Amino acid sequence: MPFEVLLVDDHKIMRDGIKAILKHAGEFTVVAEAEDGAEAVQVCKRTTPDIVVMDIGLPGLNGIEATTEINRHCPGTRVIILSMYDDEHSVVSAIRSGARAFVLKRASDSDLLDALRTVAKGGSYLSPQVSDRLLSRIQRGDLESKPVSSALEGLSPRELQVLRLVAEGKTSKDIAVMLDLGLQTVRSYRKTMMKKLGVNNVAGLTQLALAAGITRFGATEDSPVEAQ
Repeated sequence: MPFEVLLVDDHKIMRDGIKAILKHAGEFTVVAEAEDGAEAVQVCKRTTPDIVVMDIGLPGLNGIEATTEINRHCPGTRVIILSMYDDEHSVVSAIRSGARAFVLKRASDSDLLDALRTVAKGGSYLSPQVSDRLLSRIQRGDLESKPVSSALEGLSPRELQVLRLVAEGKTSKDIAVMLDLGLQTVRSYRKTMMKKLGVNNVAGLTQLALAAGITRFGATEDSPVEAQ
């Protein structure tokens, strides 16, 4: 059964273009559309789609604010942010709002489909241009990581191991095998880390791991329900 998608963009031509891409792929079906953030939240409550493809620059309630509301009211729905811009503020704001992916509007059709497929499986995705740029900035020392590093000092060595592997896209089952731990133990580590670090999803853990310089940027993960 195709994954159900809600398209949110104030430009009909953009929505039509994405619909054409999804129709050709055959793995996703557009069940609803919205032109602004407030409408997106209401439509999401009514239709409960699997995925929302959300423009970041919407009139009224913007894409970041709408994503926060959708995560609050529709916890089973995952949001992919579309943006014209790849600046650090936009990316970090999207991740903190609970978005599971950040895709540039200039990205290729295959990049958008990769994001949809990854998010549909419970993972997180960033356009390669975004991850490359942020990684380069970290390597040059342009991003301040000391506050984040200080926050991570409260984690145990084992928790840091689990954090790195989570952020590098390993599922809980993968980590259990790699570290010779029980599956429930790994899930417990994740839950404890989220509480200590003040985040509530894998995307948030990934961002902190990136900012601290302990892993590469980007992640995939298994069911987000496990992180609760």
